[in-house]
Amino acid sequence: MKLKTLTLFTACMLATGTVYAQENWPSQPVKLVVGYAPGGPVDTTARAFAKYLSAELNQAVVVENRAGASGMIAAESTSRASADGYTLNFVASPTLTITPLIQRAHAIDYDKDFSYIGTLVNYTNVLVINKDTPVNNIQELVDYAKKNPNSVAFGSAGVGASNHLSAELLKQKTGTEMLHVPYRGNSPAMMDVIGGKITFMFDITSTAIPFIESEQVRALAVTSRERNSGLPNVPSMIEAGVDDYEVTGWYALIGPAKLPETVITRLQDAMGKISKDEAFIQHMDQGGYTVALSDGEQLKNRAKSEYAMWDEVITQAKILENQ
Repeated sequence: MKLKTLTLFTACMLATGTVYAQENWPSQPVKLVVGYAPGGPVDTTARAFAKYLSAELNQAVVVENRAGASGMIAAESTSRASADGYTLNFVASPTLTITPLIQRAHAIDYDKDFSYIGTLVNYTNVLVINKDTPVNNIQELVDYAKKNPNSVAFGSAGVGASNHLSAELLKQKTGTEMLHVPYRGNSPAMMDVIGGKITFMFDITSTAIPFIESEQVRALAVTSRERNSGLPNVPSMIEAGVDDYEVTGWYALIGPAKLPETVITRLQDAMGKISKDEAFIQHMDQGGYTVALSDGEQLKNRAKSEYAMWDEVITQAKILENQ
């Protein structure tokens, strides 16, 4: 009888301690894992967010870069972490929506692998073209490609990268053949657009804007449904005549599966306050990002929907067959 009483007492104490720990979270620094190298757009945005999140949580938020496999190394390490709220992942949309389709070894179970906290910002790609190419808009680019089928080449950060698939989607929607030239990252591709070795590429607005403003390349269209605040004079792809073309990336916060609801709620509250901070909004706006808060369920549904869309694009383009 005494043993049963002691066991019950111990269980109650453990349960009480767990609840107490959750309610007082965070009581130690929080690790924010980033699946890309330092200095890139995901990393710099994560570090800006970490500063604001640290202030809201009154606790240090430390960015840890775990680059590799287009963000999947970081995502998989997050899924294996303890579900205590001290390891989170600042994730870019391709990691959840494209990479598992291209790198089949990195499959995702959307319902079991992660806790979804919410989306923070949206970003868009912009089609930039060599400044000496004799076209002024998307329709002229399409017409030029059809008349010169062996002369139009586009660059990307690699096979299956979001900017590769953005161009494949353009090809499919316009019935145009263009040559894909994969690079090891966006920067060398951009240098070859500037140098005229390739015709165009899609690049994230935050990194493309300096090249556009310095007139090293010309911008023809952004991939979001609405115009981008960082490039207000550049039409959307839909405005430019490509029906139903919309590609919008995003950065979001996820964690290991089974995060305590108290932790998720605390993080969502913090993200809600950050999303209304004028300094944060201005910082994101200057980088070509749009603050776009969502909850965890909306984030998971969006990831699943975009996964299905890219699956169709990849299948039609026969990307896996050509690797």
